[in-house]
Amino acid sequence: MGALKVVRDGHVLRITLAKPERRNAFDAGLIAELAEAFADVGDARAVVLEGEGPAFCAGADVEWQRAAIDLSYDENVEDAMRLYTMLEAVDSCPAPVVCCVHGFALGGGSGLIACADVAVAWPDAVFGFTEVRLGIIPAVISPFVVARIGSAARRHFVTGERFGADVALRIGLVSEVSEDAGERTEQIVGEILAGGPIAVREAKKLARERPTGIDTARIAAARRTSDEGQDGLRAFLDRRPAGWIDDES
Repeated sequence: MGALKVVRDGHVLRITLAKPERRNAFDAGLIAELAEAFADVGDARAVVLEGEGPAFCAGADVEWQRAAIDLSYDENVEDAMRLYTMLEAVDSCPAPVVCCVHGFALGGGSGLIACADVAVAWPDAVFGFTEVRLGIIPAVISPFVVARIGSAARRHFVTGERFGADVALRIGLVSEVSEDAGERTEQIVGEILAGGPIAVREAKKLARERPTGIDTARIAAARRTSDEGQDGLRAFLDRRPAGWIDDES
């Protein structure tokens, strides 16, 4: 049995952590499956990431942690790099990633959320970078988390405290908190599908790479003169749907 459920639903790729009996905690198998799933999302226009059962992702699996105690330094480096490679695959996924969070999202679970473009949380969600409570630190997830929450990482990395959805929203770990996060996630996916497929991917790339000066002008000109840009602009002026709008959107 795989640790993930991956389903193509029209233009949307739905990836679900599917180890509810382990609260979707990370182990080598789940990390490998996530890395593979995000390495190639094909022409999907959006990816929805969520967890099955009572938790989104409760951090590292206890048995996986137990096995790691006896690893050598070099083996620990290799083990950590597998986690980093997976997070990087999520973070750099060319299609927008929308994360729907419920229950526990601790340690690496919070790190995974930091790699999404949009994260919507149910009010009951619980977050935390709890590694220091085990005498370790959130080193592997830190580049993604610091990019997401900035200086707030200094407090939450050193205290290891758990915090609720309200705090996660305030520090920017999640984008929204909703009484119906599932429905809100679908609304956001709908907004993404209303944009030009190539434009949306390029917009994500723009936000990640932060070009400046003449590069921004060249990027703008390339999009305006592209087939998709021309169609979108003409559709707006002609008051008609753009060519990428279809029944599945």
